[in-house]
Amino acid sequence: MAESTSTAASIRKWVVEHKLRSVGCLWLSGIAGSIAYNWSQPAMKTSVKIIHARLHAQALTLAALAGAAAVEYYDRSARKTDELARSA
Repeated sequence: MAESTSTAASIRKWVVEHKLRSVGCLWLSGIAGSIAYNWSQPAMKTSVKIIHARLHAQALTLAALAGAAAVEYYDRSARKTDELARSA
């Protein structure tokens, strides 16, 4: 159980330190996956496939930004709690 907590903490720490990199990697993987999926749909025109891939990646990026904001908020509140505990 302690190992899973430390893994989650290390992931959170990495995301806090590399917010833009994590969002960018998620966007890149989202657009690549969406293009790969859309290319398997033979009935669509190429322009529609590209537009769908961009829309999927955009939605995934918004979700990633919301997640990064939540991690940042949690990190700041945890840091503030630690500072209050140390000063008391």
